[in-house]
Amino acid sequence: MIRSGQQAVLAQDLIDFMDALDIESAVLAGYDWGGRAACIVAAVHPDRVHGLVTVDGYNVQDLAHAGEPSLPEWERTYWYQYYFHSERGRRGLERNRDQLCELLWRTWSPTWTGASAAFPASAPSLHNPDFVDVVIHSYRHRFGLAEGDPRYLLLEHLIATQPPISVPTVVLESGADGVGGPSAAEDRDSFTGPYEHRFLPGIGHNVPQEAPQAFAEAVASLLPR
Repeated sequence: MIRSGQQAVLAQDLIDFMDALDIESAVLAGYDWGGRAACIVAAVHPDRVHGLVTVDGYNVQDLAHAGEPSLPEWERTYWYQYYFHSERGRRGLERNRDQLCELLWRTWSPTWTGASAAFPASAPSLHNPDFVDVVIHSYRHRFGLAEGDPRYLLLEHLIATQPPISVPTVVLESGADGVGGPSAAEDRDSFTGPYEHRFLPGIGHNVPQEAPQAFAEAVASLLPR
């Protein structure tokens, strides 16, 4: 069985988790992989979502255009993705997972003075037996270098249409993210429902831990009254 990190699996895992907890609908909030799962579920299952908080906009991969280059200053921050395309990168992640992930943790949040102190609390998750397989599959699948799990083919086809998000949404944009990319404001047309964009100056990639008050306030603003 494929230990898959493709985005359809992340979304289905979130739905399955909600089902297991008997949660009919909820406000979903996340960043990076968690934000991707939340955005996809909000797009394809809006009946399950009261509202969405997403860091850095429409966090759904456009696989049809994954081979197109970004600006050079952005591309250099994606070095780890290209590293994972090789078997050298797989072995590097396997052998040096703590050091490699702490390096990314710190460089993605360059203004967060507490980054190194906070990392050990998350580090044990890197030793999940499926961690390396899932990470490598994710970064290869998104660039067309690995096949997806056929069980999720229909969902992948739906995601490929880049469905809009109609639920009430708060977009949080990091002002000091160490990972390059366009402004979240460029995704505005992907949101067709109530929408608010909040810019967080001086905050890096890990918004929930770097700016917990701003993150919690965004969630609270979407809770049913």
